[in-house]
Amino acid sequence: MSGEIQLRSDSRRARSGQTDAPGEFAKQAGVEVFDREAGRYDAWFESDSGQALFASEVSCVRHLVRGLPRPWLEVGVGTGRFAEALDMDVGVDPAPGALRYADKRGVKVLPGLGEALPFGDLEFEAVFIIVTLCFAGDPAGLLREARRVVSEDGGVVLGIVPAESPWGRFYRQKAAAGHLFYAEARFFTLDELKQLARGTGLRPERSVSTLFQEPGRGPCEVERPHEGEDENAGFVAMLCRREEEAAGKGSA
Repeated sequence: MSGEIQLRSDSRRARSGQTDAPGEFAKQAGVEVFDREAGRYDAWFESDSGQALFASEVSCVRHLVRGLPRPWLEVGVGTGRFAEALDMDVGVDPAPGALRYADKRGVKVLPGLGEALPFGDLEFEAVFIIVTLCFAGDPAGLLREARRVVSEDGGVVLGIVPAESPWGRFYRQKAAAGHLFYAEARFFTLDELKQLARGTGLRPERSVSTLFQEPGRGPCEVERPHEGEDENAGFVAMLCRREEEAAGKGSA
């Protein structure tokens, strides 16, 4: 792919840096809190636990995506932590408050919903959805859009906290107690994730796992990634490829 990434004609105004526009998406379910509390969310990454967990997750994703060509898009870029660490080419998020942090980190950002990406078909060699699917209003719609904008030979990279892992149960308990951020989340098991991916025209190809330490038991440590998927891992990164036969079923 060569030249500038092409935006849809109705998204020309949403170019990099224009993150102070009215929060047209921010009032949607699950978005307003990340707009309003972006600073609080971002500060967690500076905590001791946040730094260790984030470093482990970044290492896991890096291990998975070695050799993937560019350009790369992150859907749900948030405050730009993963985008900065992984050197994303562009990121999309519906929360203006979060995008301002990403913009300051030097990430090229656009306001928008993952379910209606402001790009043409087949624009990217890789689309990343890292700990974002659990906050999506329409997870299947988000994955269909990722499939639409990724190239025929490209990959869609999913990063989740498996629901039945110790970390998944830990976060679900926080959600049930009304946690500011996790209350809006829906956690998926690995089987649910693969079923969802296949139903939207994506074929799971390979996974890498990390975070086998127990949550809430002292300081967190940086972990190395492990090849393969594991329901006991606190974070799993999964590479999916397009299933071309799905194109005739409304999943283009």
